[in-house]
Amino acid sequence: MPQQVSMGATLQCSFGMAPSTLVVLPVNRVLCEGPIAANIMDHVPLVNIMPFGMCTSPANPQVAAATAAALGAPTPMPCVPATAQPWTPGATTVLLGNQPSLDNVSVCACAWGGVVAVADPATRETQIP
Repeated sequence: MPQQVSMGATLQCSFGMAPSTLVVLPVNRVLCEGPIAANIMDHVPLVNIMPFGMCTSPANPQVAAATAAALGAPTPMPCVPATAQPWTPGATTVLLGNQPSLDNVSVCACAWGGVVAVADPATRETQIP
């Protein structure tokens, strides 16, 4: 059964070179095992989803420009998440702030082709049906 995701969860992007941490603002005021619980709307770049070190996506304009300048040698550039869409699918059976709760099997798409996934939900016992 999926687990509830909360503040401090470890995230990983398929094109990122380092893990990141989920930041959940205290808007919904729901705690889960101590930290604030997340919902699918906690996807805002540089507010909820922090950079993943360096980006290796060829669809990222900065990476494409650096690769072209290096005569075709793949050249990573600093990550700037571009997660414009909410996490999917979310846990529709549990609503937080009138939005589906965020579970550890949900993913968030980056505009540069990456897929952000939850590596560690920061909860141990809270499961979502």
